Amino acid sequence: MKKLLFTGSNGFLGKNIIPLLHKIGYNIITLNRSESLICCDLSNEVPSLSNSFDIVIHAAGKAHSVPKSNLEIKSFFDVNLQGTINLCRGLEKSGIPKSFIFISSVAVYGSDFGENISENHPLKGRTPYALSKIRAEHYLLEWSQKNDVILSVIRPSLISGPNPPGNLGVMINGIKTGKYFSISKGKAKKSVLMVQDIANLIPLLAEKGGIYNVCDSEHPTFRDLEIIIARQLGRNLPLSIPIKLAKILALIGDLIGGWSPINSNKLRKITKSLTFSNEKAKKDLDWKPINVIQNFKIH
Repeated sequence: MKKLLFTGSNGFLGKNIIPLLHKIGYNIITLNRSESLICCDLSNEVPSLSNSFDIVIHAAGKAHSVPKSNLEIKSFFDVNLQGTINLCRGLEKSGIPKSFIFISSVAVYGSDFGENISENHPLKGRTPYALSKIRAEHYLLEWSQKNDVILSVIRPSLISGPNPPGNLGVMINGIKTGKYFSISKGKAKKSVLMVQDIANLIPLLAEKGGIYNVCDSEHPTFRDLEIIIARQLGRNLPLSIPIKLAKILALIGDLIGGWSPINSNKLRKITKSLTFSNEKAKKDLDWKPINVIQNFKIH
């Protein structure tokens, strides 16, 4: 039975895929800031690891927030970059793993719109989140080569699953409370990934390594997602407002500031398609992603 270290075990990803990895047959040791087999704040501690591991899945990270101060900006780099460095230093003391799987993000590309963006796209992300992930990727590429580790970097798109965080969670809550409006009939497409697919990828990644976008081959529209969510909540489909009205509301949001539900930046993101190519993962790993539209359950 292969021994696996999973960081960020109390997060959305950990809670959903650790039970699946147990079923596959991994002996899992969890690392988190609290309520874990190994309690450690990687942002400022080098973990004391008493065992060596066959596989490390590094999912601990900071996301889903917009920094409002220099201290909050710094926290992205403390968690996502320094946390990765500290983890590797701990592994150097306990024993170098055979395989290291890093959960990165499509945010590293810095794209608000585009179609079938591949792994060859330049890393132009400029947010603290994106930059901290890019620098962590670069560090791990050097570290894995130096220590002869099979490195996998996966860049998930929007992740769906029970009670998801981020923009998908905001959409669900908005439809549930009647405070969500579709814009221009929700025609923009987004790449989405079923959370279970990451568990399915682990055995493939552990042997192969590489850098991969991971998402479903079908890219649902906002309207597709709205229909799925409204149906499961027993709610009516949200009203669709014309793009001209949305632009006026966005301009008002620009003037009001942070607490507005919409501004010009958010409007661009929800009215333009942003999709990613998963062809490399399907070809190199012989991976078949789960269809999101057919399988997404919000609870």
